[in-house]
Amino acid sequence: MTHTITQLITMPEGKTLKFKRDLSSPKNMLKTLVAFANTAGGRLIIGVEDESREVLGVENPLDEEERLCNLIADSIEPRLVPNVEMVSFEDKTLLSVEVYPSGSRPHWLKKEGPEEGVYVRLGSTNRKADRELIAELKRGVEGKSFDEQALPDRTVDDLDFDAATVCFERYRKLVKNDLESLRIVARHQGHLVPTIGGMLLFGKDREMVFPDAWIQCGRFIGKDRADIFDHIDIHEHLPVAVERVMEFLKKHAMRGADFSELRRRDVWSIPLTILREAVVNAVVHADYSQRGAPVRIAFFNDRIEIENPGILLPGLTIEDMLQGVSKIRNHVIARVFRELDLIEQWGSGVRRMFSESEALGLPQPEIIEVGMRVRLIVYLTEAIVIETTDSVTGEVELRPKLRPELRPESRLESQLAAKVLLLLMKNDVGKAKLASGLGHKTVSGELKKQIKNLLELDYIEMTIPEKPRSSKQKYRLTAKGKDFLAKNTEGGEE
Repeated sequence: MTHTITQLITMPEGKTLKFKRDLSSPKNMLKTLVAFANTAGGRLIIGVEDESREVLGVENPLDEEERLCNLIADSIEPRLVPNVEMVSFEDKTLLSVEVYPSGSRPHWLKKEGPEEGVYVRLGSTNRKADRELIAELKRGVEGKSFDEQALPDRTVDDLDFDAATVCFERYRKLVKNDLESLRIVARHQGHLVPTIGGMLLFGKDREMVFPDAWIQCGRFIGKDRADIFDHIDIHEHLPVAVERVMEFLKKHAMRGADFSELRRRDVWSIPLTILREAVVNAVVHADYSQRGAPVRIAFFNDRIEIENPGILLPGLTIEDMLQGVSKIRNHVIARVFRELDLIEQWGSGVRRMFSESEALGLPQPEIIEVGMRVRLIVYLTEAIVIETTDSVTGEVELRPKLRPELRPESRLESQLAAKVLLLLMKNDVGKAKLASGLGHKTVSGELKKQIKNLLELDYIEMTIPEKPRSSKQKYRLTAKGKDFLAKNTEGGEE
């Protein structure tokens, strides 16, 4: 959409718009032009005070236009050729610099070089791109996606074909030849090897290769992150992980019943359809090349935030997304999710979420770029307030009862670890029974992690330590674990 100069002056600065008083300090201006070219394009207006929006105009506009063009030509690589023109506003002359998304990205500042001088536009700010983001910019120009790349140091045996078969069984019988057509595997020097997407979806030891490809869920007390009530780290295969997220959200929602029809219909206090769409969108569009950046879901009293690593792909803006424009970051993951009916139609997800929010009478969702992440906020019609009592759904909550003087030396890493200890109070239990007792359908990666942590802390021990992988293996509390429970649960020592 083309705006007149009068309209532009009234608009807030953002991803594709920047105002500058003059050319007295050109470095920031050049960063902005580089960021526009590397991201979604944009327009820089010179001669307007950015805060007050006072129109000052440009003195000697012909000379300033020539100086500006020389600065751009001498300072930016590869060569950037924006549309520079003089525009009149009332009795003043302004310089307008329009930059289009570049097919030669990444661009950088010559003085800083191709590794330190690359910038992208995030909201109304410029951000220096790191190595992973620079690689992402290059892949976009080449038409390649991160998850299509082969992993030559891995073999097909590193993929869990049985898990993939289970995921597909509702739709069709999966055979090994399908793996190549789905790009879960690719040929490398005459051999089939997993692709990055294949490992992310169904890798047996995915976290050895991509340690940050997991999902972090938290239920917070109130409207900020000051106090967490419950959390879970989800490490399952990505299609299964979506269901685990929905189970976590349901766990902390309220369910009612609608008897207006012949059959009872469950009515949830959170918009499950919208949230599922948002979770799928986050998993499919996450930038898994980023380190230390899992997908995060945060449940507050008044809203739920779904956040994935990775800025919007070059050429894409939030306004484009609301119009149904879509660009796929991970082609392999998206294709498999499409086959599993987790994605209905390309580019329709965001518009569908907004349309359904309107139909349900919910406040309009919000999409924002926060740092190097994209966050979707789903607001609730009514706040869901946590009653901070000593129990939740009849279960003793160990973590809130830890005595302050024992922290942080003896604080458990997660509430899940606390629940494992509680389940072992009466009987020796194996992993499968522990999972069942926790309400899980399978033994999750997070449960395995917490069992390992508890073993290392000497709070639990194996019943058959000489055969750690035995199918009959169970776990029991140690004296240290029993002592910990005695001191830190209701009725324990003071």
